[in-house]
Amino acid sequence: MLVARGEERLRSVSEELGAEWERCDVGDRAAVERVAAAIRERHPEIGLLVNGAGIPGRGGFLRTEPELIEEVTRTNYLGSIWCLRAFLPALEAAAPSHVVNVVSVAGTVSSGAAGPYSASKHAQLAFSRATRGELRRRGISVHTILPGFVETPGFPQRTRFSSRLWQAVVIEPEDVAERVVDAVENDRGEVFVPRYYRVATLAQAVVPGLVAKAGKRGIRPSGD
Repeated sequence: MLVARGEERLRSVSEELGAEWERCDVGDRAAVERVAAAIRERHPEIGLLVNGAGIPGRGGFLRTEPELIEEVTRTNYLGSIWCLRAFLPALEAAAPSHVVNVVSVAGTVSSGAAGPYSASKHAQLAFSRATRGELRRRGISVHTILPGFVETPGFPQRTRFSSRLWQAVVIEPEDVAERVVDAVENDRGEVFVPRYYRVATLAQAVVPGLVAKAGKRGIRPSGD
């Protein structure tokens, strides 16, 4: 069952996979509840929920339009909450079941260049960690996936970087998908993709100034 805002891509991917689909903006709580109710009627037991919706939020808090900051927060953070709450009865009915929250390494580090996005992912990470303990006793395992730079249509990464070294760290969606499957099959709580991104968490805590400088140098300013 595929759920997203873009009907054209939903149709294309669903035909490729032989999947069902529903169009929904996960940042709209009423829409999520309505669509989830319709899905649960057809599928009262759901063994896996993947919260993977996300939109960019570059530009910093002082320059980004307020409407975009609100949209980023609704989609990247609140959307995971609304989906979990709406599908919880079906997840409990299928227990043991799983929830995968696709967060980001940006949820562990931050810089001014992408403040709104990073803040939304920090919040999503805290949500994922909190619900892991809360849902375990209900037979639901929560897995947090923290990818680095991934090349996707919504997040074209390689064109953002001026240095070949930075371009080399960009990975493909298939790399993330493999780690999602591994996390579910082996009950892994938090998974960095690639694994070496875990170092970023330590760097942010120990040398935050260096992390900020690295991000500023590696990414081209908008319009270049």
